[in-house]
Amino acid sequence: MKKQIERIITKPVKPGMVGDGFRVYNYIPGANITQQRISPFLMLDFNAEFDFGPSEHLRGVDVHPHKGFETVTIAYKGSVAHHDSAGNSGIINPGDVQWMTAGGGILHKEYHEQEFSRKGGPFEMVQLWVNLPKKDKLTAPHYQAITNAQMGKVELPNGQGLVNVIAGNFNGTKGAADTYTPVNLFDIKLKKGAVVSFSLPANYNTAILVINGSAIINDQSASEHSFVLFKNDGEDITVKASEDAVLLVLSGEPINEPIASYGPFVMNTHQEIIESMEEFRAGKFGVLD
Repeated sequence: MKKQIERIITKPVKPGMVGDGFRVYNYIPGANITQQRISPFLMLDFNAEFDFGPSEHLRGVDVHPHKGFETVTIAYKGSVAHHDSAGNSGIINPGDVQWMTAGGGILHKEYHEQEFSRKGGPFEMVQLWVNLPKKDKLTAPHYQAITNAQMGKVELPNGQGLVNVIAGNFNGTKGAADTYTPVNLFDIKLKKGAVVSFSLPANYNTAILVINGSAIINDQSASEHSFVLFKNDGEDITVKASEDAVLLVLSGEPINEPIASYGPFVMNTHQEIIESMEEFRAGKFGVLD
């Protein structure tokens, strides 16, 4: 049975700045999409392609905490470097994904990679926040640095497209990421006229962000930078590219627990948020310059 589209949301009117390095359009939570409605996903910021220009200053987001969830950074164009209070660091290059489990608490900063910053050029990224169930919220922080080569690959016939399976299962091809609850995350690249079909469980909260180009998704037109939200019925999705297109599919089993969120803290109760803020102020997330 075809998965029905609930609504197609156009790109927000104005972008916002996260630090001085990320010019983002926010889709989740927003447009009346609550965190419970799209669980396990908590936030989606899309840095649509933008040329920041060359800079000796490393634009980005300075030191900030995270607790109780995971951040997933998907790099399409440009490169991002990061450091944290546990001594971890790395670079996310185009085509790669960083999956950070903040768990019980960490300090983090992310910024344009040095060589990219000096040269400038197109910058295009997605950051997705994925909730953790109560039993895993205090897990030790850790990373999955997923290169493009490590992802599951599904090539369409005649060079018509490619599916990078970041997480979950796409028509039998498994993704690279380990997740705490069932999550599917697919990066789909299609040539004009290409068609791809796949199935996702009816009860999973499911959406597609059109990164580039446009497509017909289950018989409805979706323009560039639109966000297609599906109803929780039906399983089958068919995408036909109206022009060369890049799409991000996100689908996951809802975590049916209370959500208490305040900035970079996502817990189950207001009291846990207060405790998290006290831990942060007391330096229990470590030190990061």
